[in-house]
Amino acid sequence: MEFSKDDTGVVFIDPQNDVLSEGGVNWDAVGASVKENGTVENMERIFQASKGKGYDVFISPHYFYPTDVTWKMNGPLEAIEAENRSFARAGVLNLKGFEGSGADWLARFKPYIEDGITVIASPHKVFGPQTNDLVLQMRKRKISKVILGGMLANMCVESHLRHLVEEGFEVAVVKDAVAGPRHPVWGDGYTAALINYQFLAHEVLTTEEVVAAM
Repeated sequence: MEFSKDDTGVVFIDPQNDVLSEGGVNWDAVGASVKENGTVENMERIFQASKGKGYDVFISPHYFYPTDVTWKMNGPLEAIEAENRSFARAGVLNLKGFEGSGADWLARFKPYIEDGITVIASPHKVFGPQTNDLVLQMRKRKISKVILGGMLANMCVESHLRHLVEEGFEVAVVKDAVAGPRHPVWGDGYTAALINYQFLAHEVLTTEEVVAAM
């Protein structure tokens, strides 16, 4: 893949406290992978390169509102998220308690996300972008290629990858700008994701490679 600010967008999924901060409710599951990959530092390097070189940046966030608690069926991870209140907000029209919460952006990312230029899509509700407006926002800007990173590697990132490929985008996954959960029974989500990225993505690159190519 060749990247250009004219046709390439940077997409970060869930750059939020609950999965990237040591105080997040999911840190016990993902913290080791985040630290080993240098996920936060690498995401910031890509933010900086994108802003410096004029690339469009898109955020696909995960929010749960009180009405979402009334869902009558959930998968295993959704059930955990409902129980530990991952990405919980007071309501779609209510920012009470949002600042500094698990649903809020990681503090060091706020200057890049809240600059008035970054596109924040509506929230995805399970794992993929089928439930938000990310694809519309990119199509409207004539984006055809995606540099993809964020959380969680084997869930939301992989689901976004699959859907974006089906939508006709070329996708490069930044393998050290993601991280995955580790579960004593289910296994290592990051390892599972890396295998599938190789089968699905047009490129699987490091942060160093992405920044150089931009």
